[in-house]
Amino acid sequence: MAETRPAGFAAPRPATATPANPAGANPAGAAAGQVSRPQQSRSPEAMRKTAQEFEAQMLGAMLQPMFETLPTNGPMGGGAAEAQWRPMLVEQFGKQMAKAGGVGIGNAVYRDMMRLQAPSSGEKP
Repeated sequence: MAETRPAGFAAPRPATATPANPAGANPAGAAAGQVSRPQQSRSPEAMRKTAQEFEAQMLGAMLQPMFETLPTNGPMGGGAAEAQWRPMLVEQFGKQMAKAGGVGIGNAVYRDMMRLQAPSSGEKP
């Protein structure tokens, strides 16, 4: 019997080989919950940028509830359009705050990323 799917849902595809995943295996590892480590080390600049992007996301998520309580009615209220664009504004606030130095989340993440990239002496972090 043929399987029916709702419109817009495709059948799952089997894992295929890619340059980053030559065997086509599960990139997350065989065991559930296993943390995959990159095969090659990243540059400190790339890790700094990643940590800053993470902090920007966290700051945006922390600011979002504050902006949800602002009224959108009144003579200069934006109504539905303002509600639609507000999440993007909050995201940009988070990015600018992180770019200006943030609150220290990015620095802590960067230190941990550098620690995990350092060659270990056989101990697990």
